[in-house]
Amino acid sequence: MKGLIAGITIFSVIIIVGSYFIFSSGNKPVNLLTYTAADKEKPQVQVKKTSFDLGNMKVSDEKSNDFIIKNTGSKPLQISKITTSCSCTFAKIIYDGKESKEFNMHSKDSYIAEIAPNKEAKLKVIYRPYIMPVYGQVEREAYLSTNDPQNPKLVFKIKAQVK
Repeated sequence: MKGLIAGITIFSVIIIVGSYFIFSSGNKPVNLLTYTAADKEKPQVQVKKTSFDLGNMKVSDEKSNDFIIKNTGSKPLQISKITTSCSCTFAKIIYDGKESKEFNMHSKDSYIAEIAPNKEAKLKVIYRPYIMPVYGQVEREAYLSTNDPQNPKLVFKIKAQVK
């Protein structure tokens, strides 16, 4: 009986350890790269538009806007710490055909998007007023951090007239 219990325990440990190595092998953590303004080789974020008017909408509607984030530098641009100003506002990164999960004001995540030099990503900001119903002129924000030493934090604003 003791031999059977020992055998089951050893088998279980082998399965658990083996599963860890199988499922974690493709999930290499991305480290934040840091640069100074004096560095010749560095990422450089370019954003043409940081605000957008969603126009009139019902409290039951959902509207969004895509903001373009371009890396005009010579090193990978990293985007992290994505949050928003309200539980009714969400943000996600779309890059190279892949979409991140949605982030909001309660997001605490280690997600890092890496945008290659001369490439663009989209920041989709989504407003769902039915989550926190308010009426009238509404302004919400999405925030993110970058490893561009001259633009470490970006703010994107949306506004709407909720009826």
